[in-house]
Amino acid sequence: MTSSPTAPPAPGTVTMFTTTWCGYCRRLKSQMDAAGVVYTEVDIEEQPGAAGFVEQVNGGNQTVPTLLFPDGTAATNPSLAEVTRRLAQ
Repeated sequence: MTSSPTAPPAPGTVTMFTTTWCGYCRRLKSQMDAAGVVYTEVDIEEQPGAAGFVEQVNGGNQTVPTLLFPDGTAATNPSLAEVTRRLAQ
């Protein structure tokens, strides 16, 4: 049984909601890869329910990248520094 992509991820990881054509998503993925940040990528155009979650946390907009943290909070287009800081909390 697979968990919902909108459920908070495991401690020390993030869920990253993206699209294939998003340059900001590609940049943040590259930065997180280089920094060793573990993440699960969810394409909001392919995963049922993912776009609705992104809209819910972004005032009705499908803004990506949107990251979901283990504490259940989300951030839209965060810097790598914000991602690592929030994961260290």
